[in-house]
Amino acid sequence: MSGSALRLALEIDGDGAHPVAWRRAAHSPDHLLSPRRVARVAADAENAGFTLLTLEDGALPPGTGPDVVGRIGAVERAAFVAASTSVVGVAPVVPLTYAEPFHVSSQLASLDHISLGRAGWVVSEETRPEAATVWGRPLVDGAAARARESRDGVEVVRALWDSWEDDAVIRSVATSRYLDRERLHYVDFTGDTYTVKGPAIVPRPPQGQLVVLGDPGRVPAGHLDVALVGGRDLTAVTSGAATAGTPLAFAEIEVALDTAHATAEERVADLERHAPWPDRGRLRHIGSAAGLALLLGELGGVVDGVRLHPLVLDEDLPELSRLVLPHLFERRHALRPLPAATLRTHLGLDRPANRYAAAAVQEEAR
Repeated sequence: MSGSALRLALEIDGDGAHPVAWRRAAHSPDHLLSPRRVARVAADAENAGFTLLTLEDGALPPGTGPDVVGRIGAVERAAFVAASTSVVGVAPVVPLTYAEPFHVSSQLASLDHISLGRAGWVVSEETRPEAATVWGRPLVDGAAARARESRDGVEVVRALWDSWEDDAVIRSVATSRYLDRERLHYVDFTGDTYTVKGPAIVPRPPQGQLVVLGDPGRVPAGHLDVALVGGRDLTAVTSGAATAGTPLAFAEIEVALDTAHATAEERVADLERHAPWPDRGRLRHIGSAAGLALLLGELGGVVDGVRLHPLVLDEDLPELSRLVLPHLFERRHALRPLPAATLRTHLGLDRPANRYAAAAVQEEAR
């Protein structure tokens, strides 16, 4: 545990955490995927003082239901957000159940370069059988098989980020050399379902390794920097954080706040007329901004940060920005991110040494 001051993350996919949040959005449905809206939400969150923005992803096309909407890929949206912000971290949710780790590694390393070291990665799983058809891959069936794909995939991605040493790029006009090939390395990974030779096609990310977030129940804790901890009450969150085995732990919290026009309970009830709010096993605060600030203050000694999932972004983000975050910053219950710093710096994480360079140094010392 790094201290009692929290780092604050915000999930900004779609219109909010409720499946039909679009019904209370402040824009017409056709503006959901517009660049202007994404940039506005990201700017509002950055100005409010959030440390990290995450963007959910999914491979399935729109279905026949009235509330299913399209979605632009999380990595693509994250790249746009990174280019339109300057301080806040950006972490797309990228499942490894069917995606090629080599391509994921290249995309995320590129994102870290675009953002000047503000990128992260939320590892997830694709549980819906239809996704296999979309990807054109055999079904990965069962929790154990999905966990294997995540475990192997994160291992490969991390190894590929290290496959270029930090000084591998020379760019010497005098000698016409762009790379020092001695500082490129094969990862030579052989897993249960695939092999990867390497090296990567993108230079090592500015952070060395992006910040990797995920559920330690699905990805080995040794592969994660931040555990995303569920639990429906403080006791469950405390237990999950204490046993996560990762450098940092963030609590997952779903939030519906009172506004000037309706109470939180009224807002939830309005949406539940159309569809239920699924129980994802997370803490859930439905009530006042003061109550949420009190809850977050209590979590300060339990976790290193929180990831908030607002019921409806257009309604809850202004309340968070106006009433909750200023209260936390004033009482030093939360930390603002620093300008010109990497996401790892924001989170108090060291920049890791390159595994291949470190091994060479150890070999020379023998």
